[in-house]
Amino acid sequence: MRPRHTRRRGTLTAAAATLVTFCAAQTLAAAPAAFAAPAPDPAAARAAHAHSATASAVTSAQDRAARAIARSLGDASWNTRLRTAALTSHEVPVTRRADGALKSQLAAADRQIAQAKGLDAKTGSLLQLRLGDPSMRAALAAGTAPWVAAAVSDDDATTVTAYDSRGRAHRLDARTTPAHPVYVVDVDSSKALAAGMDVLREELVKDGVRSAAPVAVNTAHTAATPKAAATAGYWTTKITAVELSDDEEPWIKGAAEIYTLVSGFGQDGKVRVDPVDMPYLDYDGTVYKPNQILVNWSNYKYNLADAVMMEEDGSTNYRDLAKAIATALLTITDQGTYIPLVNAILDAIPDDWWTDDPDYVDSWYTLAQSNQGTYYGARGNGWMTVEPYFVQQF
Repeated sequence: MRPRHTRRRGTLTAAAATLVTFCAAQTLAAAPAAFAAPAPDPAAARAAHAHSATASAVTSAQDRAARAIARSLGDASWNTRLRTAALTSHEVPVTRRADGALKSQLAAADRQIAQAKGLDAKTGSLLQLRLGDPSMRAALAAGTAPWVAAAVSDDDATTVTAYDSRGRAHRLDARTTPAHPVYVVDVDSSKALAAGMDVLREELVKDGVRSAAPVAVNTAHTAATPKAAATAGYWTTKITAVELSDDEEPWIKGAAEIYTLVSGFGQDGKVRVDPVDMPYLDYDGTVYKPNQILVNWSNYKYNLADAVMMEEDGSTNYRDLAKAIATALLTITDQGTYIPLVNAILDAIPDDWWTDDPDYVDSWYTLAQSNQGTYYGARGNGWMTVEPYFVQQF
């Protein structure tokens, strides 16, 4: 679902300039950056290496799971149960349904995936199984023996390897949906993202960056001004509609899981990042109307904030992401006027996240409390319609 793009840091600033109408009503002016361009950072190199290691570990675990499940289909009883589950459920928690040696193999793969993504062991099973495409239902229901393949995270993949119950590999075209039914072994990205948001917030706070828990994003800042207290509520920016750009991707890829990093200066004048989960944003080319709060302005010192939209694609290590962001943002200090933080966050993302496995979707510069209307991201990969919304206390 992820729009395809290449990394062009220089054009990001140019794109931001085209959004001047986004905050035309604002009187605040962006000050010069309060930090010099950093020299090559060993931490960034470590983060890049860690991301490659995460992607490799997740892919390896999924492939081993796919092979194990394929071999297990020689058991007629289990084969029937799994077929029924795949035909009646969009996503099958395969580890929980398995037993014996297969369950042990899948549990080991689950642990490897959780560890690679920087998630706690308590996250539980992340592996799930689904039918590759609805067009395969008829053949599967008719008794055609399915193959099993691991999901790919590379948008530019041209081939997919699927396995049969004898362990034989079948090379498939990633762009053309096969007629033969294929089970796809994937990471439950919704579950991974929910757990990852908790880890991201915890690690940001641990590294010195303010970050609100989900409930705090939707509640007023405790250090409210007398004026705010008198109004018994707080102002927010609410998303009334959102869409990501359409793009052709491999049939084996499932729905994406999107989240947004909202950043700005907190009431204490220090940089803060508030992750916002957007679990409804599954497919590109679809307009969603979530009425979701994106920014809680009581958390911020200035009437401006930035938003960076990211995707959980199975290979994100949330601890590494938090450390990379914290390393970049902690060099920025409050100079008495708003400083855009989008470029600092984007520069913190390791280079290899922008090549075969891009997690960055789009960014919105200088969101203001008064913004109302439809605004396109700096990269043109999506748009959001937002409006001011006052949350009244009971």
